[in-house]
Amino acid sequence: MTEVVIAGIGQTEVGEHWSIGLRELAFAAIQDAVKDSGGLKPQALFVGNMLAPNLSNQAHLGALIADYAGLTGIEAVTVEAAGASGGAALRQGYLALASGMVDVALVLGVEKFSDKIGPNVDEALATTSDSDFEAVQGMTTTAQAALLMRRYMHENHVPANGFAGFALTAHANGAGNPCAMFRKAIKPETYAKAEMVSDPINMFDMAPNADGAAALVLTRRELFPSNWQNPLVKIAGSASASDTLALHDRKDMLFFDTAEISAQKALKQAGLTLNEIDFFEYDDVFSIYAALQLEAVGFAIKGQGWRLAADGEIGLKGKIPCATMGGMKARGFAGGAAGVYQAVEAATQLRGQARANQIVGAKAGLIQSLGGPASTAVSHILQKLD
Repeated sequence: MTEVVIAGIGQTEVGEHWSIGLRELAFAAIQDAVKDSGGLKPQALFVGNMLAPNLSNQAHLGALIADYAGLTGIEAVTVEAAGASGGAALRQGYLALASGMVDVALVLGVEKFSDKIGPNVDEALATTSDSDFEAVQGMTTTAQAALLMRRYMHENHVPANGFAGFALTAHANGAGNPCAMFRKAIKPETYAKAEMVSDPINMFDMAPNADGAAALVLTRRELFPSNWQNPLVKIAGSASASDTLALHDRKDMLFFDTAEISAQKALKQAGLTLNEIDFFEYDDVFSIYAALQLEAVGFAIKGQGWRLAADGEIGLKGKIPCATMGGMKARGFAGGAAGVYQAVEAATQLRGQARANQIVGAKAGLIQSLGGPASTAVSHILQKLD
């Protein structure tokens, strides 16, 4: 298969962009990515988006954004897989390049949460769960995560502040990310005093919903412009897996099968072992999700993922650095753009351009985005080329 290389990256700051529309936000990230690629011309556009029809009253984003970006005539489609939409769009871009059918692909993730406020946002988010058996009962995504976290804490004897390490790590790393929504480290006592949102989830155990756009230009190595300056980063592995939409239909609600399956497939494709992964960008939209991913992927045994965070092993100098640019908790959860932000941040690490957050000598990273409680999981291995 064709070697797929990341030629350009672009991203907007994550936050509440009240004065800019969805298409303008998308265009800002596209401009930066195309410029970073040396001006490569995309033949296809894959847009990861989660809730634009609900929140922005806009579907058909592929055509909308291609038109606004001056790319009419190219293939342009929207990819939706709840919170994994960005990761799924990246996989489609990867497959298009790997197949040889496309020479240059543009992958975009974009979301505008601020187009609606209050209950409208909760109602939109609920569409990512099983409408007939979960949402109709009033189950919100936060309440569902809280039930998971409570059960996990009970079964594994986790203390009240046992998940604090995830938030502390994210905010410490977010302080070094100029595009993060929150750029200030927090102290353990700040976490301990935080207001409960849905017991046992407090305000630091969940990522804030936010607006944002991130973009990647993918191509083959031989198509790079002669004046190319950045270190080369390739997508060495790509895989996706699905599980039941309703959480109660699973044999074990406290193990994310899709996270395990997709990560193992991506590692096998890349020809790497877990020991060769230098950092992990997990989906920490809720702290409990991060713990369950660490276990499913294999960085911790079942029931002990929280200890990696509690013991400081997920910090920039830890056993397995995670959320190296702040993760979704500090960067902000930009819905369908989240998985593309992960790829942009991972590429930044592998290029050696992460500044204060740089992991010295990083050669390979695993990124994984989830749709709901791992009903979908998309994993990618990014690797620095010599």
